[in-house]
Amino acid sequence: MENQSDQYGQQPPKKNSNVIYFLIVVVLALLVTDVYLYLQKNKSDVRIVTQQDEQTHLKADLDSLEAQVEQVNAGKAKMSAELIAKNDSLKEKIKVLRVQLAKGKLTKAELVKASEDVKQLRYFVTKYTADIEELHKQNASLATERDTLKHSLVTAGKKADTLTKQNQDLDAKVKVAQALKLATSDIVAYKIKGSGKEVDVTRASPAKKIKINFTVASNTLAVKALHDIYVRIIDPTGNLITAPDGGTFTADNADLQYTYKTSIDFKDDGSQYTIDWVNPSLPFVKGTYTVLLYADGGTMGKTSFMLK
Repeated sequence: MENQSDQYGQQPPKKNSNVIYFLIVVVLALLVTDVYLYLQKNKSDVRIVTQQDEQTHLKADLDSLEAQVEQVNAGKAKMSAELIAKNDSLKEKIKVLRVQLAKGKLTKAELVKASEDVKQLRYFVTKYTADIEELHKQNASLATERDTLKHSLVTAGKKADTLTKQNQDLDAKVKVAQALKLATSDIVAYKIKGSGKEVDVTRASPAKKIKINFTVASNTLAVKALHDIYVRIIDPTGNLITAPDGGTFTADNADLQYTYKTSIDFKDDGSQYTIDWVNPSLPFVKGTYTVLLYADGGTMGKTSFMLK
């Protein structure tokens, strides 16, 4: 027939062409699959590398934060209770994050969470460090104030000591200035007759008593009131004559025994005073007697008399 091909000049059957097309499609599909798998693998590798980098950065951040905490930890003993609590809390948080990073494989969500924790931790460490610095400044300021106050106290103490010494010196000078002093003095020995009449004598054997007549120098600083007068009488042999009921007093920074004690009413009017003293160790002996009068913690004056 005319439409039929002969044995040698005919085209290949249609089904052979379809097989070839099918094989081409399969090969292309395989190629596409391989490319897809390759790209997915690369993407996964990049993600793993990125996560590892993030973990490395987080570990470095933790190292930096821990070093920062340890730097201020040396002064922990000087911190307040609140700052010590913050210090311990920060160290515990760093420890927890290190445990998490030590797992090695963290999910993306875990890495994000860890990163946020580190950011928050860095904020607290920065604030914590600032608090410590402020505390150091306050301590330095307090130390300066303390040293200044100590210096002021020392200076004030020295001034107080100086003023005290000056006041003591002034008081001593005032006391000296206020003390009574003899203006004139005269001593007369007397014998006593049977009638009781007193007659002055110059010989030792009849003498029974002496009269010390004196006036006090004018002194506007002296207190106008009763003043104790202490009398010390030294016999010709240099011994102090004392009475059985005698005692001691203080004058010229020394404790002394007295022969006789009395008092006078000082009015700063030039009055004359007389002290009668009967010798308890009769009889008088020949020689010169020395009489010293004291008042207001000092010596009023000295005079003497002689008996033949």
